[in-house]
Amino acid sequence: MPVRKPHHLLILGGTAEAAALAQAALEGFGDRMAVTTSLAGRTEQPGPLPGQVRIGGFGGVPGLRDFLAAEHVDLMIDATHPFADQIARHAREAAEAAQIPRLMLIRPPWRRHALDRWIEVGDVPGAAAVLPRVGRRVFLTLGASELDAFAAQTDRFFLVRLIDPPRAPLGFADHEIVLGRGPFTVAGERQLMRRHAIDVLVAKASGGAATEAKVIAARELSIPIVMVRRPLPERGERADSVEAALVWIRRRLALLDRQLRTVSTES
Repeated sequence: MPVRKPHHLLILGGTAEAAALAQAALEGFGDRMAVTTSLAGRTEQPGPLPGQVRIGGFGGVPGLRDFLAAEHVDLMIDATHPFADQIARHAREAAEAAQIPRLMLIRPPWRRHALDRWIEVGDVPGAAAVLPRVGRRVFLTLGASELDAFAAQTDRFFLVRLIDPPRAPLGFADHEIVLGRGPFTVAGERQLMRRHAIDVLVAKASGGAATEAKVIAARELSIPIVMVRRPLPERGERADSVEAALVWIRRRLALLDRQLRTVSTES
């Protein structure tokens, strides 16, 4: 009797939730399922991940569809950043074309507190546009690819937090770079903002515990936050926690096993 290959789960990762899911999936279903986490490669030194890891883009929808077929992927979970709208769209289109079950693991957004001073905008250029009427010493927590929108504002100081050192000089007249990877503490964020006399924070509405400390610190210091709203999620099944994603995996594995038994019986 031929040995049946284990099922294959592809996790589109790069978030803390994706790493936790890979670990939990292997612990819970490792005897029945291989797990591959795919990273875009934007971070130079990603943290350790269990299971198989691939790094780099797929080459759009056709490349992802080819990967799904070549690697015999049975299930896909999009656990990318809430603002990674392009890969989310590619994941949906590729999964639909390959007829592979897909789940979106989307972390809950931060809840706005009554004392929060949020100025919500639709995108990063919108955040840059409102700064002249909000503050002059700006804490930017957006990521290296989003900084150009602010470079023309030469009359402001920018404290720029990045995970990796920039590969080229930033185009700011007055700035300082601070390197760091979450989770951050409220005390640390409060001290950082005070030390640099920050009077406005610019952030994406990413959600998650790892970077929420800056939101709480800004609230305590009565510092306004220019908050970039999330893009609308793609259509499809969603989970808001690793635990809910594991329930989905368990249910999907049961369906896959049932289908295999039916095919084996018919043949």
